[in-house]
Amino acid sequence: MEDYWEIFTTQLSLLQDGSLTFRFFSSSPTSRSANPKQCSFTVSYLINSCGLSPDSALSASQKLHLVTPERPDSILSLLRNYGITDTQLPKLIRVFPTLLLTDPEKTLLPKLEFLNSKPFSRADLGGVVSAIKRSPRIFLEDVNKNIVPNITALQEIGVPESSIVFLITYYPIVVQLKHDRFGETVKKVMEMGFDPLTVVFIKAIQVFGGMSKSTWEQKMEVYRRWGWSNDEIVLLFRAFPACMSLSEKKIMSTMDFLVNKMGWKLNEITRFPISLGFNLEKRIIPRCWVGKVLMLKGLVKKDLSLGAFLRYTESKFLDRFVIKYQNHIPQLLNLYKGEVGVVELGFASEEIGGIKQL
Repeated sequence: MEDYWEIFTTQLSLLQDGSLTFRFFSSSPTSRSANPKQCSFTVSYLINSCGLSPDSALSASQKLHLVTPERPDSILSLLRNYGITDTQLPKLIRVFPTLLLTDPEKTLLPKLEFLNSKPFSRADLGGVVSAIKRSPRIFLEDVNKNIVPNITALQEIGVPESSIVFLITYYPIVVQLKHDRFGETVKKVMEMGFDPLTVVFIKAIQVFGGMSKSTWEQKMEVYRRWGWSNDEIVLLFRAFPACMSLSEKKIMSTMDFLVNKMGWKLNEITRFPISLGFNLEKRIIPRCWVGKVLMLKGLVKKDLSLGAFLRYTESKFLDRFVIKYQNHIPQLLNLYKGEVGVVELGFASEEIGGIKQL
């Protein structure tokens, strides 16, 4: 159970607005008019019973006000009975202090029993139990309503357990889709040629399942404007499913720079579609300008691919394409940082537009 609780607290920390967490445990609303004695008791309880530091306890006390120890004691006892340790407890309460206000028998216990059970054994889904334990965020509804049938559907088409873990952990909302909608999504993704054995299959389900038909068609139209056919867009989606999650503004600005300013052909972008997802100002523009200058100077091959400049981490890119050539072009780092432009390095405007590979 130890790994489960570590990931439990991590997943809760991702819920920035707390709305999903509130729905999961259906905790009682906290009083907004607690008196000083309640605040003092709350802080003291969080420190002495939950192991929080004074600063963390004071911060957490702004989210709940305890009057008596009975209910929070029951919660802590229940959590410990299900394997949470004294080391893990402060992490959990710090992230989600209102857990102490839940009804231990009606709200918390059923969730914990599910986490500690094997409800899928009859459908030969015993291997999924450990995956579910790693993502308690999914329990925002009756797990038998959609979650179990959806996981069963994935198992039936051979999706590996590791991919199901990935789906539950990172895209819990998708696995909660209504079963009919989830089934349609899986069918459509398979028709597009995705392999259920790969994690890209899960990413495609996440993108397609979270998008309406009208939004999907709008994204298709955006890519068609740049000359891609429907089949080519599907190929793009198969290679980089997130391309359909990008905003129209992001797609248009990135394509404008790569195609109109840098001269890249569509087939180059199709071969390295993840380039569409990179940050335009921080990654694509500075790296492409460095690449263009190196090509103009004849320091690198003119047929280097788009991926050659964009795939590396920043430190590797600097080593390969900036530091390595600084003796030849002293201001190359300044160009990369955006402190000088290509024209300021002495290149004529016609030279800048002369190399169409970049």
